[in-house]
Amino acid sequence: MRFFDLKQKEVINICTCRSLGCVSDLELDCNTGCILSLIVPGPGKLCWFLGREYEYVIPWKCIAQIGADIILVEVNEEEVRRKCG
Repeated sequence: MRFFDLKQKEVINICTCRSLGCVSDLELDCNTGCILSLIVPGPGKLCWFLGREYEYVIPWKCIAQIGADIILVEVNEEEVRRKCG
């Protein structure tokens, strides 16, 4: 699977049955080349005009399943939030 294919998939948290959005980036281990986590942008500030307040950094181990159209993850959303900028 290519990164482009991952970016097309919607990320769903199976703990809350809530959509977190689509993958925007990856964190990689430079030594091994393995994917450490998926980055999903959080909701935008003021109707998306002023950027984003936070993003979700979802560890690879929290991915339950990757399907044809969606990625199912099992995370506590508060724990995987990271402030932007």
